[in-house]
Amino acid sequence: MKNQDKHPARRNNNANEQPSGIEVVAETLLRILGRLGKWGVIVFLAIVLAIVVLGYIFMNKITNNSASVDVDQNISLTPTQITAMKQIGQWEFLSISDEELIDTTKAGFFTDSELIRIYYGTLRLGFDLKDAADDWIRNDKDTILVTLPPIGLLDENFIDEAKTKSFYESGNWSDEDRETMYRRAKQRMKARGLNATNMNSAEQNASRQFYEMIRALGFEHVKVRFATDKIEKLKE
Repeated sequence: MKNQDKHPARRNNNANEQPSGIEVVAETLLRILGRLGKWGVIVFLAIVLAIVVLGYIFMNKITNNSASVDVDQNISLTPTQITAMKQIGQWEFLSISDEELIDTTKAGFFTDSELIRIYYGTLRLGFDLKDAADDWIRNDKDTILVTLPPIGLLDENFIDEAKTKSFYESGNWSDEDRETMYRRAKQRMKARGLNATNMNSAEQNASRQFYEMIRALGFEHVKVRFATDKIEKLKE
């Protein structure tokens, strides 16, 4: 009775303890090595070493040959797309309708002659892409840079002569007199229509349209600007 174990639960736990997986593997390897002779152990270790080395080489090769994705930041429009845009030619971004009353007098022997004419015209502001530089569209990594020609008057013959009419006419007038009045009307319309406000408005329309067009082609980053040279003769 004195030798009876007072902790039966502890005894049961010790009896039920199982060796871990590492201990089992280690015990198995020691048992195998114990059965092998000196040369057998050397051969066994050589095989294990060869397996480790081959495994290292294999894993290193897989790592070096692993697939990699290179993101090409240099994007650009295709020559076909650029040519198609340039072939459109003239682009209109703002039109201004105007009318001018021009009068002139000519001294006569008895009475003065007078001629008053009303001229109607529509000034169309834009540019012709044929005037664009060779590199008017280029890429800078992930951004498309667009350099547009300066905004100007698309057609010098903007007066509708079919609508021109004489408001008042007295005396005799030659074709040269009427041509002089036509040039005066044209000059006034250009001075009125080609002002800074209208030119800036046309530039803004052009920038917006080209920005949206390039974006619609699938390019996220777009910068639009205008060539620095100005066509001053259109403002004369």
